[in-house]
Amino acid sequence: MFSLNNVLYFQVGLGTLANIFLLFFYTIIILCHRSKPMDLISCQLTFVHIMMFLTGGDIWLTDLFESLNIENNFKCKATFYINRVMRGLSICITCLLSVFQAVTISPNTSLLAKFKHKLKKYMIFSFFYFWSFNLSFSSNRIFYVGAYTNMSETNQLKVTKYCSLFPMNYIIRGLILTMTTSRDVFLVGVMLTTSAYMVIILFRHQRQCKHLHSNSHLRASPEKRATQIILLLVFFFVVMYWVDFIISSSSVLLWMYDPVILTVQKFVVNAYPTITPLIQISSDNRMIITLKNMQKICRQIF
Repeated sequence: MFSLNNVLYFQVGLGTLANIFLLFFYTIIILCHRSKPMDLISCQLTFVHIMMFLTGGDIWLTDLFESLNIENNFKCKATFYINRVMRGLSICITCLLSVFQAVTISPNTSLLAKFKHKLKKYMIFSFFYFWSFNLSFSSNRIFYVGAYTNMSETNQLKVTKYCSLFPMNYIIRGLILTMTTSRDVFLVGVMLTTSAYMVIILFRHQRQCKHLHSNSHLRASPEKRATQIILLLVFFFVVMYWVDFIISSSSVLLWMYDPVILTVQKFVVNAYPTITPLIQISSDNRMIITLKNMQKICRQIF
């Protein structure tokens, strides 16, 4: 158990630092340079992932609250609510990333082509809707979560160091699980649909390039590379989501959480926000150039 916790702390530390670097980079790009629509989405996703790490359980923000002598009940409700909102935003924004990339690479003859010149406008509306929806959608969790009292007769389900779910009847438990599952299944379905569409477009483009032997492949390579990265992120997200869904839903329905299973679930939940910035940093030429320039500066200083 101790070694599992050490792996979890390392994962959280690595993911937080990578996301902070990415957020700093995207902020500079958006404010000081000509940014792409995808930069705005990636910036939002990076911020959401940082907040997921900060409110993810036994570390970071909970330790800050403890140092400020904030009561456990408020600490638990605040961190649990924010974390649930951020997890909802993570799946929504990942879905948005997939949809917008599908629109970006769609042929000019397709039905999606007419949305290309309005991407930024639709993006702002999407952000507003996603934040409003998830802030309201997760508000019910405040009433069924609180500080862990260490009293077995209350039948609490301990989910973090300070936090536990209070007993609820089967109807409410099933209703919350159904609503959450319906939202997530719909968004995952949209992701898989747009991913399949992008795979078809890439396959057609590759086949045309082989027949025409033209230079269009060279011109399209940045978009192709970006699409492949997004497909990889979507695939990884979907796999991690279903593993987390199986663990969390079975634990809530059975009303039983093993400490080792809980640690494994946290590792699964943190896997996507940890891997995402590392893939983005290694695949974006602008970041690679930035890192090389930083390395040169460091060498000159030291």
